[in-house]
Order: sequence, then C-alpha cells, then structure tokens
Amino acid sequence: MKVGLTLPQFRHEAGPALDTARRAEAAGLDGVFVFDHLWPLGRPDRPALHGHTLAAALLATTSRLCVGTLVARVGLLPDAVLANQFTTLARMAGGRLVAGLGVGDALSRPENLAVGVPFRPREERLASLVDVSRRLRARGITTWVGGHSTTVRAIGRAEADAVNVWGVPPDALAGMAAEEREAGALTWAGQVDLSTSGVAEVADLLRTVSAAGATWAVVAPVNGPWPEAVETVAAAGRSLVD
Repeated sequence: MKVGLTLPQFRHEAGPALDTARRAEAAGLDGVFVFDHLWPLGRPDRPALHGHTLAAALLATTSRLCVGTLVARVGLLPDAVLANQFTTLARMAGGRLVAGLGVGDALSRPENLAVGVPFRPREERLASLVDVSRRLRARGITTWVGGHSTTVRAIGRAEADAVNVWGVPPDALAGMAAEEREAGALTWAGQVDLSTSGVAEVADLLRTVSAAGATWAVVAPVNGPWPEAVETVAAAGRSLVD
C-alpha cells in the first residue's frame, strides 16, 4: 500500500506546502495531495491556496512524488476546462498525477455561491463526474472518484481507476466496499490527530487500512507541527514493510 500526505494549504503562503512536500519526498512517502476548496469548510474567513496552481508548483518542486487532488469538484468549472487543467498538469507530471474528482455536497454549496457559480442539481453533477472521468482516462490520466454514496462509488468503479473514501473509520473499511477491494481499486484518506497519535498509532491505522484492501492511505495530519507530521507518517509507512 502507498502512503501519502495532505499539505498545509489553508494559508496565504505556498512556502510551507512546498517545504512539506520536499520533506515528504526525502522521507520516502509516496505522494502529496491538495484540496480543492476556496476556504476550509465552514470558515470563509480563512484563506486557501488554489489546488491546481499548488499542484503545478508541487510537480515542479519534486521529482518522484505522486501529486493528487482530494478532490477536485465538478461544477465549479465547465467539464472541458476542468479536464484540460488536469491535462496540463499531466504534461508536467511524467505519470505522477492523480486526478481525484468529486461532486461536492451541501457543505461546498456556499463556495459556488460566493463566486457566482450555481450549485447544480445532483443529477447534473453526477453526469459531469462521468464525463470528466471519461475524458481524463481517455488521456491516460490516473483518476480517482471520491465519495461514499452508492451512486458515486458505482461511477468510480465503472469510470475511474479507484474509489476514494474520506474519513471512514479504518476498521469499517472491510465491511463497506467489497466491490472496490476485489477490483484492487479502493483508496482511503482521513484526518489523524497527532496530539494523540504517534508513530505506533499511525502505523496501526495504516495496517488496518492495508488489511482492508486499500491501495493508498492519505493521511491528513492535524494538531502537530508539519516537519514532525512528515516524519511520523513516513516512519509509520516504513513499518509496513519492515
């Protein structure tokens, strides 16, 4: 199983995110992932670095890491524009790009409205999810579909390379996604509180996720300094193969 890390993105300066990515690459992690939000959910008073722009900087800054989105929402941009943004990143990536896609939910509605983009009905967003996934895979771009609903996961199995589930308790994975596991196409991501979890606890989490059949685990560390977060997650990842 590959292990990735989210980055310090909800700020004005890109330096901490780029430095964290360089540390992650040096520590042996497999990938870094960016969010596609205008602000942290529920906090429109706080900034956020633009996901695709940050991804481009990360690809230019690193040489080995996969760089991905968790997840780029269809509906903020026309389907063709979103697909072409990923295509531009893929030209930089040399096979290192993971295009994570999602349809958004009620929590992301205020972001659309803040920039004057209608929050389209669910059926329209699902159709866009299929369309963008097909465009990307036709161009050879690794694509994940993120979501928990039966419909979104079915689209992920049919139209993407993997289904990503966010925040599912690791010990619940084995019971929720048999179809994805059988296809080798389940990935997991979620927050880990580093004020209560050290290397041993993160390693236990990763082993549980791996045993459930996930091909990736993407850790979103909270409540800890970023340099220490990189070392903790990297050490936990190494324990899987020691």
